[in-house]
Amino acid sequence: MVDVLTDLKIGAPRDDVAAYAGNPDNATEWYVNIKEVEWKTDRAVKVGSKVAFKAHFLGRKLAYIYEIVEYDPGKKMVMKTADGPFPMETTYTWEEDGPGLTRMTLRNRGVPSGFSKVITPFMAMMMKRANKKDLEKVKEIMEKK
Repeated sequence: MVDVLTDLKIGAPRDDVAAYAGNPDNATEWYVNIKEVEWKTDRAVKVGSKVAFKAHFLGRKLAYIYEIVEYDPGKKMVMKTADGPFPMETTYTWEEDGPGLTRMTLRNRGVPSGFSKVITPFMAMMMKRANKKDLEKVKEIMEKK
């Protein structure tokens, strides 16, 4: 099992950070590994919506479809995928952390199979590093607005 939790304080209001980071259309701007996003359902962030992502990670091209399985606007979003070599659940949470401050968390959990299973410890370390860069990019974007 891989379970990577990363968080960062961002100098912007919670609703603004959640609206930006929780919109899959913005993923290519702040996720270092995501290269393409394609909606498979209506372009609406809600439970049941499906979004295809194309990414590069550890030198490999990945394509997967996430389904939003939980959504509390401005507070939490959970997406899951069951396809591919690494079924994954990604959770975003946004909490107020003082006036005009937001603590955003990004959690990735999954059970790798095949080759991915062999490199699980290394993969977790690389995911943690990528997640940290991703949250730092959200911070940079949101604090410039």
